[in-house]
Amino acid sequence: MTLPVRRPGRVLTIRRDPRSDEVLARGGDPEAHGILQRAGFVPVVRLRETYHRAPTDLTVDEETRLATEAVARLRAVGHHVDCDEGFSTEWRPPRYLLLGAQVAQLAERIREATTTDEVAEVLTELTASHDGILAAVDEILQATADFHDGMDDTADPHVARRLRYLADERLHVIHTDLIHTRNNLADRHAAHPGRSTCAEEVPATERERPAVYACPPLPRAVPASPPHITPGPRR
Repeated sequence: MTLPVRRPGRVLTIRRDPRSDEVLARGGDPEAHGILQRAGFVPVVRLRETYHRAPTDLTVDEETRLATEAVARLRAVGHHVDCDEGFSTEWRPPRYLLLGAQVAQLAERIREATTTDEVAEVLTELTASHDGILAAVDEILQATADFHDGMDDTADPHVARRLRYLADERLHVIHTDLIHTRNNLADRHAAHPGRSTCAEEVPATERERPAVYACPPLPRAVPASPPHITPGPRR
């Protein structure tokens, strides 16, 4: 029997450290790190290593539930997880497209776009004043600032002010620039000179019909070499 090849980036360990008694997750690729964070783990960045730990002040039962959920989520998408026996589970949560992946699909649409109108349509999803993505990010920053206003740590007012600064200044600049870019593209109604709409023809009997997609630009022509000049006899 041939055993499956384990790719290094898709192998992780989730164990309770015998010295610190912390539940730690080590290894994995960026996808795995995102899954760990959504399960509740906290990233720890060191000079030579990045790993994840369970949040502080959890009970043993809470740590076990957190680690077990992380193991289930990771295994559900094909990651190999070595873990403590108490964290292992046969349960697999349903797979769904995460919000970040849905937003990333907009970038793919821009990469495939052949006209300014197509890109303007995508950027509208980001810049729409009422329900665009950036407007939602602004709402999240403001709501998180409001949350910190009601907390009692001495650093909370500073965090709230910082979040409002990010929303009012930094995010506002990004929003304004993208709106300007979107509006300019919407007014141009031009095809991209380096892209064209191609039809990949297949026989009529094939199940797949002709597909339309953005072709990469044609390679630049190599300039012709200058004519060879034979030197005349020296005087």
